[in-house]
Amino acid sequence: MIGMILCGGYGKRLQSLEPNLPKVLFDIKNDLTILDKQLFNYKSAGFDQVILLTSYLSKKIEEKYGSEHNGLKIDHVVEDRPLGTLNAVRLGMEKANQDVMVSNGDIVTDLNLKRMKQEFEGSNCLASMFVTKMPSPYGMVILGDKFIESFEEKPTLDYYINGGFYCFSKDILELLNEFGTGDLEKKLFPKLAEEKQLVHCKEDVPFWASIDTVKDLEKTRKEFDGRIEKPWGFEKVLGLTYDGFTKNLYILGGYRTSLHYHEQREETLHVLSGSGHIEFENQAPEKFKEGSAIKIKPKTVHSIVATDNTTIYEVSTFFPEDVVRVKDFYAVR
Repeated sequence: MIGMILCGGYGKRLQSLEPNLPKVLFDIKNDLTILDKQLFNYKSAGFDQVILLTSYLSKKIEEKYGSEHNGLKIDHVVEDRPLGTLNAVRLGMEKANQDVMVSNGDIVTDLNLKRMKQEFEGSNCLASMFVTKMPSPYGMVILGDKFIESFEEKPTLDYYINGGFYCFSKDILELLNEFGTGDLEKKLFPKLAEEKQLVHCKEDVPFWASIDTVKDLEKTRKEFDGRIEKPWGFEKVLGLTYDGFTKNLYILGGYRTSLHYHEQREETLHVLSGSGHIEFENQAPEKFKEGSAIKIKPKTVHSIVATDNTTIYEVSTFFPEDVVRVKDFYAVR
């Protein structure tokens, strides 16, 4: 399976920030574009090749990424004029001639791509769709019989939305040829659902955004402030003082951190969600689950291995750069 990213968006509502820039090339933090983030995630999930489906200002995208990016082979398929996502995917699949994972190029999320790929491969269906719970764009008013009881600021609603990542069997090309032009959401997906050929990959991710407006971009930049992307997920520093610091770790299920140790730093890992184990170099592994608290002393060689998507709140003594990596498990960092 290879990746394909729909990169043809005009980004009209972002043009006030920087005119004549494809939407996928907007930065979400210094030196990290929307497209950089997606390509990093594909590489971390074990993909070796990604096809960029472009149209508007395609030369700018090709100039930036060329035929290789951080160990990924990059191919470019250009629509002379945009005829909808159906046609763009059809052109890409003609070039790919194999199963593909397709993503909307304006999505920023922490989806576990490796797990989505594995679930699709065991489904015997033509397609799968990532779905996630809908974040409300508005605050909610909680009503009593007569009086307003309380307010809830932009909660996550108990409804699922299309998360913008899909897996397609190569056999779907016949349907794409039949439909021709238009949008995947309006033509292909309803047909697949009707024929029971569209399964869902349901995941409640730490962050999901579709970058359509300046407000969406600002929200995403705020999330990525102080956040460091890792091939296994991300870490985000929450507080830094003379006494120590705190941060959140998010480790994707089926992934692990590097085998490493700290020369001086002592840390306590509070597991907020998920499960897995700590692998040590010279002692038996220690399992963890939601609610676990694990203390790791300096010079202890260890790796955090996640069975499920895992969130950890780490409290440690100061020395923030005190990391010695013994072994890395990924080709990208």
